[in-house]
Amino acid sequence: MPMNMRKPSGKAKSSSGEKQKPAAKSWQARISAEAGVLAERFVESLSFDTRLAEHDITGSLAHADMLAAVGLITADECAQIRRGLEEIRADIRNGRFKFDIAQEDIHMAVEADLIRRIGDAGRKLHTGRSRNDQVALDVRLWCRSAIDALIVLIRDLQKAFVELATAQGRVVMPAFTHLQRAQPIAFGHELLAYVEMLERDADRLRDCRRRTNISPLGSGAVAGSTLPISRTHTADILGFTGVAANSLDAVSDRDFVAELVFDLSMTAMHLSRWAEQWIIYSSTEFDFIRLADSYTTGSSMMPQKRNPDMLELIRGKTGGVYGQLMAVLAMLKGQPLAYNRDMQEDKRWLFSAYDTVEACLAISAEIVRTTVARPESIARRLDEGFLDATVLAEYLVKKGVAFRTAHQVVGALVARCERENIRALADLPLAAMQEACPAIDTDVRSVLGPDRVVRAYQSFGAGGLKQLDRQLRHWRKKFA
Repeated sequence: MPMNMRKPSGKAKSSSGEKQKPAAKSWQARISAEAGVLAERFVESLSFDTRLAEHDITGSLAHADMLAAVGLITADECAQIRRGLEEIRADIRNGRFKFDIAQEDIHMAVEADLIRRIGDAGRKLHTGRSRNDQVALDVRLWCRSAIDALIVLIRDLQKAFVELATAQGRVVMPAFTHLQRAQPIAFGHELLAYVEMLERDADRLRDCRRRTNISPLGSGAVAGSTLPISRTHTADILGFTGVAANSLDAVSDRDFVAELVFDLSMTAMHLSRWAEQWIIYSSTEFDFIRLADSYTTGSSMMPQKRNPDMLELIRGKTGGVYGQLMAVLAMLKGQPLAYNRDMQEDKRWLFSAYDTVEACLAISAEIVRTTVARPESIARRLDEGFLDATVLAEYLVKKGVAFRTAHQVVGALVARCERENIRALADLPLAAMQEACPAIDTDVRSVLGPDRVVRAYQSFGAGGLKQLDRQLRHWRKKFA
């Protein structure tokens, strides 16, 4: 995980006793009553928004640079602010910074310590901004970094699937519909199906990043500022592609959070589908693949067991990501304009969803890289299920038989095989086939059998060996 995605090691520390006087809040000039300890603990977000520290400092450095550029602070004050913020950043990274929940959130924790370090110059940093646009900025910066990290992890998992498809992908196996045997395919074709799913996940994230990459800084609390601030100045420093056009929307918009958690949910769903498939394939009944011991567990009672617990946990954790998406949407649905304190909670769900999917992607790549196919086991039952029935129907189409007629003919032949305990269509006598349809000739044997089918597929994107080779070249070129 990139350093700017890590949670700082310093822990939020509460007051040492119930009678200790809480620190003054940024808003306490208006509210005369001191917050009680219970209220203080209820409203704080510092216990989880310390993850925004890197981005909060980065945003503050850009804001200070802008204030100096427009003449609202001096160059010397800007230099003091910069020095103080860099010292705070170093302390947070090294775990030396002492967080205090009396400061409520990461913004006030950093600002209070900055003032302690450099004095009045630190008091000028908040000129022209509010915690409302500050947190909107921090979350956008965090999401942008999260998206970049996720795309790297997705690409690594895609590469693992392509590596496995290159090494073992030419094994012929049954594909399934309704969990019933359908047609034969190359094992690599199924592996590349997950690569396609993951590519859509990466595309969604890139698209989400485009909408996330808009700066809200300078929108203030709700209506902007009468001070001559330059919003484009900070946006350029921070690498944003533009600034939010409406201050009301800028401070209350969390669409990008909901969109990112949705994207995380889709990625989790794809991982869960793959996990379910491989749980089935690794069972004794299927025995299509063998998972590495490192990614299985045993039983506390049954000594023979090799349980696919990592895959099961991926499947199970997906439900939690869905729940976090529903939490974000429910939190947003009833809020009037503009900023409301409800939005403080979005980070809990955002961070949790990210952490879950990040961990699932990382371990998935290792599971794929250490899994091997079981070609002998697959081959033992490959003739079961009449996987070549469709190709026999298409053989008849090439002979001039209408497809619906061909479908009925082959269906009748399959039924006859089942009645007579014949395992494969190729085992039917030629006379029996010609009785069902005179168009069938001696060349029918050349098309029957799963191995022949996977060599015969013609259409683009089909499950055959030619298509597998073409797609592997495509993905290797893309990854290069």
